[in-house]
Amino acid sequence: MTQITRDMLMAYCDGQLPESDRLAVEAHLAANPEAAAEVALIQRQNDAIRTMFRPAGAEPVSARLKPRRLAAEIGRRRTRRWGWAVAAVLLVGVGLGAGWFVRPLLETRPPSATLIADAVNAHTVYVAENRHAVEVGSDDSEHLTSWLSNRLDTTLGMPDLQAQGFALVGGRLLPGAPNAGGRAAQLMYENPDKQRVTIYVTAALPDGQPAYQFASHEGAEAFYWANARITCTVVGTLPEAQMKAVAEAVYSQLTEGDVSTGRPYRG
Repeated sequence: MTQITRDMLMAYCDGQLPESDRLAVEAHLAANPEAAAEVALIQRQNDAIRTMFRPAGAEPVSARLKPRRLAAEIGRRRTRRWGWAVAAVLLVGVGLGAGWFVRPLLETRPPSATLIADAVNAHTVYVAENRHAVEVGSDDSEHLTSWLSNRLDTTLGMPDLQAQGFALVGGRLLPGAPNAGGRAAQLMYENPDKQRVTIYVTAALPDGQPAYQFASHEGAEAFYWANARITCTVVGTLPEAQMKAVAEAVYSQLTEGDVSTGRPYRG
């Protein structure tokens, strides 16, 4: 009997197993529901990543990356190697000193910017879907709540936005930023005019500090906050006043009972 390894399961998710191993893995998954559930989650995450980054993959290869150009460039670099080595030695001292002063210029963008961008990208991908807008529908909201809460390792309620004119469509699990637990939950809501807003939630950032931000990003409005339990970004294309009303309703419900949440941004 073929021993099923972790590497084989990952290769199966990527569609890179030979036929004999693929059949062995499928037999293993049929007999092991927990392994099958994990593989299904990985495949859904792979599909989400491919969907989000398909436009970049379809872009033509830049002329500077053509094999002939690269080979010619490597040849030219070899002839300059020794000159560069000498220059590097001379510049090390200068670089060490200058690096201290330019360090603030090289710092990466704040975590909130990354999370807002991820939330907007996920919003853009899934609000355009009809049949596959969500992974678990609102008709199974109890399961949706427990599933996403378990994956984020925190209690995640489903905000009630009826007063703002929006009903829950459902939700899904997405890959998330490594510094926020590596997983994210997306909840989707829709009003009678078929306008949709999404709520993107991750585990808390390592510092757990409260933060608030309202930003426009790639044509969408995003309201972001973080506290010691979660980060949350509400995304939509509603008028700003309506967007803030929805965001504040989400904030008040998701932070109810939290300690030291601070106060939400009010513009």
